[in-house]
Amino acid sequence: MNRTATLSWNRVAIYAALIFFSLIYLAPFAVVLLNSVRDVREIVGSSAIGFPKELRLSNWSAAWNSYCINGHCAGIAPFIWNSLAITVPATLISTMLGALNGYSLALWRFKGDNFVFALVVMGIFLPEQMKLIPWATVLAELGLSNTAMGLVFIHSIQGMSFATLFCRNYYLAIPPELLKAAHIDGAGFFRIFWHIVLPLSPPILIVTVIWQFTSIWNEFLYGVTFTSGEQQPVTAALVALTSQIAQAPEFGIQSAAVVLAALPTLLVYIFGGRFFVRGLTAGAVK
Repeated sequence: MNRTATLSWNRVAIYAALIFFSLIYLAPFAVVLLNSVRDVREIVGSSAIGFPKELRLSNWSAAWNSYCINGHCAGIAPFIWNSLAITVPATLISTMLGALNGYSLALWRFKGDNFVFALVVMGIFLPEQMKLIPWATVLAELGLSNTAMGLVFIHSIQGMSFATLFCRNYYLAIPPELLKAAHIDGAGFFRIFWHIVLPLSPPILIVTVIWQFTSIWNEFLYGVTFTSGEQQPVTAALVALTSQIAQAPEFGIQSAAVVLAALPTLLVYIFGGRFFVRGLTAGAVK
């Protein structure tokens, strides 16, 4: 009985600690979310932290359609579309390249494969700042400076390292006898990949897609360095809000713009978070 009571109290303490730290972590987002439906006079006149006296949903439509950012008075919408145009193709390309790389390095062993794997994964550990000049040179040579396609190219290559790491470790668990049987039946490299490996890959591909989407959407350094004006992704465009707050403090509209910019990754987490955990767990167990 005492042991049961101790376990119950331990569980209560663990949950209390988790809830406490979760509230601390979510507090800034809660403040921004509440301010997004408050009137600017209410925020300035009372406090930046508080519940709205009256819901002001017009802040959201103004942030989406008519607020001026970077001299572009069409709201946050064009920059969100820019981010989508960058994030979606870069996520798909890097995931497919990572799956092919992981398949090659895990199931088609060759001399020096571990060295090649180490070179690919090295990209994860290199600081982003040291890549700025090489990337600037490459984009200039390709004529992709200040374009969404340039950022798609960068993130596709950058994301390949993580995707390769995830997929290679997952594919190591596939029984080699399965591939030998397919090879005996005449299946080649790509046929085995499409008809055997890829159907076994949804758990790790979901993990990779979620990871890549959130990482690329939230990336700031390349967006602010290699694009400007109307070509910028939403994370870079939001920097203009910090300078505009001092000049024209529309806190309600600006908070709504921040929430709108964060909404896609929040939706990915809400609807795909459990698949992310399951995919990682499946790979670990295998």
